[in-house]
Amino acid sequence: MLRLPLRRLGSSAAALATPPSMTASASSGARLLLSRGAAAISARRAYSAKPAASTSQLPGIEPSKLTITETTKPGTLPPHNELVFGRAFSDHMLTIEWDESQGWQSPEIKPYQNLSLDPATCVFHYAFECFEGMKAYKDKQGRIRLFRPDKNMERFNKSAARIALPTFDQQALTDLIAQFAKIESRFIPDERGYSLYLRPTMIGTQKTLGVGPPGSALLYVIASPVGPYYPTGFKAISLEATDYAVRAWPGGVGDKKLGANYAPCIVPQREAMSRGFQQNLWLFGEEEYVTEVGTMNFFVAIRNKETGAKELLTAPLDGTILGGVTRDSVLALARERLAPEGWTITERKYTMKEIADAAAEGRLIEAFGSGTAAIVSPVRTISWHGQTVQCGLKEDEESGAITTQMKNWIEGIQYGEEEHPWSYVCE
Repeated sequence: MLRLPLRRLGSSAAALATPPSMTASASSGARLLLSRGAAAISARRAYSAKPAASTSQLPGIEPSKLTITETTKPGTLPPHNELVFGRAFSDHMLTIEWDESQGWQSPEIKPYQNLSLDPATCVFHYAFECFEGMKAYKDKQGRIRLFRPDKNMERFNKSAARIALPTFDQQALTDLIAQFAKIESRFIPDERGYSLYLRPTMIGTQKTLGVGPPGSALLYVIASPVGPYYPTGFKAISLEATDYAVRAWPGGVGDKKLGANYAPCIVPQREAMSRGFQQNLWLFGEEEYVTEVGTMNFFVAIRNKETGAKELLTAPLDGTILGGVTRDSVLALARERLAPEGWTITERKYTMKEIADAAAEGRLIEAFGSGTAAIVSPVRTISWHGQTVQCGLKEDEESGAITTQMKNWIEGIQYGEEEHPWSYVCE
């Protein structure tokens, strides 16, 4: 069993400040009572209010200190056609512990195993957890490749910082993940469409019921071999526009990849599925702004009502949208390869009514979601206030031209068929 060093922080939280409403005329006895009450509250806290030492003053992640312990019981590779997303796992895991007084410890690659955590560990009670989703691919020469890992590491750091978990050197962790992917290379099928899904995760591991910055943390990476999202080719999905539940809101954490953002979405998704839809299209506010589809970013291709020009449209990164790596890739490729063909690539707020109007007027070309799992997912219809909005596909079509082109472009880079700076070869 993996034993994590868990410890208590002192109960030296600072005394509560005197409320501004207490005037100079208040009696000293009242002040003393308030002070004692604050001290009593403070003494009951199980965490320290003192900020953790600056991470720049503590040891960072050091790939040169990596130790590798290979499993003595290698697992059986599942048949490719039986792979189910996130059900089978590779033989090893990468772990790096962190402590507020000692910084990052030496990284380890060890046999995949359970974690041993105290029931009072803060991740269980206050959701100190963030993660990433990325993949390793095998090219025709047998080399292992990652797709834009710098973007994943950047987002991972931002997510960790938002919930008071430690940040890290992005290149150092990328190098370690590359080493891990190479060790697990036998779990990467050498067929296009197959890959090794990588799940970097960070959790707070301090043993405390007090609410405060964790004094210890664990960063770990596990891996799962996965097959094509659409094994028999594209299958367009139907969405239910959801206005009775909100995925994210201004000033919140919807733009961070936190586990706490996902669990509350399950019930609305399940309700949509019970009505015959594959996913939710999340709307926001009285204006019903379009945000995301399920756990994916959302794109729509329309013709401008005034000019007739073709426009590829997606919601802006305003703090309520997760900055997807695939989203960023679609936008960059569109600006490079579609804009010269007359397309306008736009990030702006737009409403569900705007989509419905475009469909009714014959201006809606196609719509799709984007994400790591599927790359792109074509949309056939959206149910909105009792009407079915057709998203540009003919009855015998499962994908629009832009959706198909984006999948081919991105896959070509991921598998090394097109040499591109986004493809990171694990040396």
